[in-house]
Amino acid sequence: MRHFQKIASGIDVVPLLMQLNRNVDLWDANPARRLWPTSAHKAMRDIWVRMRAPNELAGPETYNTPHLSVWYPAFHALPALRPILVGPSSIQARCESVHLGAVLITKVPPGCQIDPHNDKGAWHSEYHNCKVYIPLQGNDRCTNTCADETVVMRTGEAWIFDNLVDHSVVNAGEEDRITLIISMRVE
Repeated sequence: MRHFQKIASGIDVVPLLMQLNRNVDLWDANPARRLWPTSAHKAMRDIWVRMRAPNELAGPETYNTPHLSVWYPAFHALPALRPILVGPSSIQARCESVHLGAVLITKVPPGCQIDPHNDKGAWHSEYHNCKVYIPLQGNDRCTNTCADETVVMRTGEAWIFDNLVDHSVVNAGEEDRITLIISMRVE
């Protein structure tokens, strides 16, 4: 495969799923990504764990200028994230990251999709040149496509793919697809 690379499997995501089920109010607390008029993400819901500081988000253009990401309240409400994100056996350590960027949790309901798009030209996506996807919940009929390649990402796996080329997600299954997305800078 040219665009996808599986970097881990067997990540214990059950504690995080349990915490998500107890904190349903976190979903869509920041709906900006799906509400932009041209958004490829209009059919999904987000939890922002780490992103640009809220007081710096004056409009759509402010998402695409250099900034440092900060922790949002969801990080403290979901302590099972900590070992996945930081520490000696975290995804950051595995990738030898020098900087942690945005961290999101996304939900694509059954029968919905994230439309084909690419993140080329977006400061955050180009500076944070390593984007890791960890499915927390999925199904065999949920596919991720990048250029001409398609994979089914299994729960507890970690995948990197080139988000600067066209990519999309189609959830043709009967369960929500919930994914942790971690943006990092590697050198």
